[in-house]
Amino acid sequence: MTAESSTEARVSLPVQAPKTLPDTSPLVARLVDVCGATWVDADTIDAWAAQGGDRVVLFAGDAVRFPEGQDVAVVLPELQRSLPGRFAVGIVQRHQEEALARRFGSQRWPTLLFLRDGEYVTTLPGMHDWDDFLRKTEAALAAPVSRPPTIGIPLVSATPADGGCH
Repeated sequence: MTAESSTEARVSLPVQAPKTLPDTSPLVARLVDVCGATWVDADTIDAWAAQGGDRVVLFAGDAVRFPEGQDVAVVLPELQRSLPGRFAVGIVQRHQEEALARRFGSQRWPTLLFLRDGEYVTTLPGMHDWDDFLRKTEAALAAPVSRPPTIGIPLVSATPADGGCH
């Protein structure tokens, strides 16, 4: 039998793109879709934070490597309900967390970043028992603004401020 007389039908199957893991877990996305949180990134966080008042930003981390980030995503709306009107919530998408966390000196996932009137206040890393989480959140909301603990070498003037020797 030759190729020309062959009655075999050739079936062409569509090529499917490989499946990828979603950038953001459903529990984290739910904060935006259902709970009124706002997506923030390096380009929008300053304007969002400058809208005034206390702002809490969730860095949930990779859901597989840091499963407690999913717990924080579930507890965060409960904290907001327990402290009504005290803070707005921002969420950083997974692929942007690393760079934005570095900007604010955060090195642990999950982390809640506290901002006030566009300025850094503190971070609250990890998952906690409810009473501790509520107490630590209240303390963060009462804390003064401060300088982010970014990595770096402190600058020291080569000349004394008063121009004298000692």
